[in-house]
Amino acid sequence: MSYTLMFYESQEDFAARTDPDKRQEYLAGWTHYVHALREAGIVVFGSGLYAPDTAATMKRRGGEMAVQDGPFPETKEQLGGIFVIEVPDLDTALEWAARGPVDTVEVRQNLPALK
Repeated sequence: MSYTLMFYESQEDFAARTDPDKRQEYLAGWTHYVHALREAGIVVFGSGLYAPDTAATMKRRGGEMAVQDGPFPETKEQLGGIFVIEVPDLDTALEWAARGPVDTVEVRQNLPALK
């Protein structure tokens, strides 16, 4: 079964990515986790995302798509990256999500590809 793990990070986490004093510690947790996923042979795809201030959100209003730059301001955590993994069941996907170096991970089973 295919699952997407969505890792949510705080503003502090995103800032740590580029802070010379915090970057190494931030990356250490991810490096260990990514290696474990790859060694398990379950990764289909994975990628970190740029900080939320580089994002654009599209929302339909009155039948037209409107663009909002950056994230919604009331959101405290933003999507920081994803992994698509192939594992036998939800329990296994949740176990892998729990090993990630962040506090919030959303796990969703992927729909089968359209043919």
